[in-house]
Amino acid sequence: MRPAAEMIPVLIDTAKTLKASQRRAFMARTVQALGPGGQIWAEAHLGWNRGTIRKAMHELRSGMTCVDAFHCRRRKPAEEHLPRLLDDIRAIADGHSQADPKFQTDRLFTRISAAEVRRQLIATRGYTDAELPTQQTINTKLNLLGFSLSRVARCRPQKESAHERGSVPVYA
Repeated sequence: MRPAAEMIPVLIDTAKTLKASQRRAFMARTVQALGPGGQIWAEAHLGWNRGTIRKAMHELRSGMTCVDAFHCRRRKPAEEHLPRLLDDIRAIADGHSQADPKFQTDRLFTRISAAEVRRQLIATRGYTDAELPTQQTINTKLNLLGFSLSRVARCRPQKESAHERGSVPVYA
């Protein structure tokens, strides 16, 4: 039994509104009602993934719901692979940093670039090029640690005015 053409959008929208195991249960019951060849028809006309349909059919047959491990799908931060990385970055950047001259922020201004921090991690801390994250990631970690990667403003002497030099303007 194949659904009528006006039922196809209803099935698609219903599947989209449901999440995880409820969605798979709906898909399995729909495919089961379609009979033989229902998986292929559902993939072609409803846009459902065959792998998801198979998982749904397995859950329906066994009566057990597969646990979704969404928490395992994220990319782990660099600190999880290299637990000493933040401490080593802080140790290198501290020697090249100074506080805000006007004490308006808590950020530390540093003269060292992320590329140089990466080079020093390889040279002095024993990391290899392959195991270290990219320069952009190290830049992000420096910002996370409170280091502002901007040029340090040097104290500039004030310009002398004509009055301070002792010269008097001559009017003609």
